[in-house]
Amino acid sequence: MHKVIIIGSGPAGHTAAVYAARANLKPVMIEGQVRGGIPGGQLMITTEVENYPGFPQGVQGPELMELFKKQSLRFGTEIISADVEKIDLSKRPFHMVADGKEYVSESVIIATGAQAKWLNLPSEEALRNRGVSACATCDGYFFRNQDVCVVGGGDTAMEEAHYLAGLAKSVTIIHRREELRASKIMQARALENPKIKFLWNKEVVEVLDPAAGTVNALRLKDTRNGETMVHPTQGLFIAIGHVPNTDLFVGQLDLDDLGYIKTKPGTTQTTVEGVFAAGDVQDHVYRQAVTAAGTGCMAAIEAERWLVAQPGAH
Repeated sequence: MHKVIIIGSGPAGHTAAVYAARANLKPVMIEGQVRGGIPGGQLMITTEVENYPGFPQGVQGPELMELFKKQSLRFGTEIISADVEKIDLSKRPFHMVADGKEYVSESVIIATGAQAKWLNLPSEEALRNRGVSACATCDGYFFRNQDVCVVGGGDTAMEEAHYLAGLAKSVTIIHRREELRASKIMQARALENPKIKFLWNKEVVEVLDPAAGTVNALRLKDTRNGETMVHPTQGLFIAIGHVPNTDLFVGQLDLDDLGYIKTKPGTTQTTVEGVFAAGDVQDHVYRQAVTAAGTGCMAAIEAERWLVAQPGAH
């Protein structure tokens, strides 16, 4: 019987582990993620991280996660390299199975994160972090005074474009239809910005040029007549949404329309007592390493207080 099991090993999971371990809860972290995610979360596929406090020169994503892990281990977190295959949150203590082995815990902190949706083009994958990004807040700074493109038509795409317009020379939004899905206020903001242009009825079919190791243009196809064109650009931002890693929890926890775990405002408490959610799995607004770490801290403190309040707690 464990006091707390943490599922996931990104900034939220490891911060929760550090706080839980220091509170003598002897946390167990199951570091694999649902949907075959990578231990360490999205930062493992991020090259340069320049906006995490305490690293004035920037830090590589995998290096930052290695430091997180060392800190968790230093305070005695037990880390298990496995994927949680199933979990039962219907009664306490909570039961879960990871790589065929059963684990039982009085409380659970879910930090399984989310994944950006991609276009799934080989050329896009080849140039990821070399001019192709899914996060303007993370990577926009590298494209100061350059021409960039944003793919998408929802609020996220408009937000990314607006943010990039403050840094880049120009921003072109590429959308496969003639009208945007974004809210009217976000549409108006983008349409009125002199630095934002639109290419309607177009989809990206190839990112050029993997051979050069950098983005210098996009091959676009017209969704009405199938004609192709090449559009020069130095950066491509994919803003077609994120998918939270919540498959395990469908039917067990309240999820919002996008599949993110619902938490009580101002807390990490889910709809099941003793189960807490931190990081991108419950946050589709900020999606930053630093905010994930903050909610990881909250989850550990809330779990510790909740455990103390339980009948028979020592």
